[in-house]
Amino acid sequence: MRKFVLSGCLSFALLALPAAAAETRNAAASSETEQSRLDQLFADLKQERNEAAARRIAERIREEWLSSGGATADLLIEWARKAAADEKYHVALDLLDEATTLYPEYVEGWSSRALVYLMMNDFSRAMSDLSRTLTIEPRHFGALSGLAGILRATGREEQALEVYRRMLDIYPMKRNAQRALIRIVEEQTDERL
Repeated sequence: MRKFVLSGCLSFALLALPAAAAETRNAAASSETEQSRLDQLFADLKQERNEAAARRIAERIREEWLSSGGATADLLIEWARKAAADEKYHVALDLLDEATTLYPEYVEGWSSRALVYLMMNDFSRAMSDLSRTLTIEPRHFGALSGLAGILRATGREEQALEVYRRMLDIYPMKRNAQRALIRIVEEQTDERL
């Protein structure tokens, strides 16, 4: 079954190469506009003190990340998410492998693949893809959240604390990160008493 899926993905990738090349050229042309739009959204997110308004800004940032790959990348991500939702993780990974190969600078390809690895409890590979995500977009609060979660799950609370602080510097109204940071600090305080 895996061979069939792999050959199907390979066939799709070969067919998608001309479209991917055209999308890459188009993406480069609009890259500066998207980057300035993202920079403004991140500035707004950092300044926003209303939780609901901050969530709306964060959602707009996610939409920007998702739309930055092009039509082929969108399709691969959509198929991968459906496969992951159906717990067909290896199919999802095959599709996301294609996305990261065709679009190595597409942040959501790496982030989505990290999420599938997290669903499979493969922390090592998830960490690798989260690292790549953060190399492309250091402000990726979803990747920071995933990284902090892995650090906590593996008993590295002090490192998780630093990641949560970094995340809150980018997205101050992220309640889950606020609560996690408070829990870690309280646990550390209790241990010292």
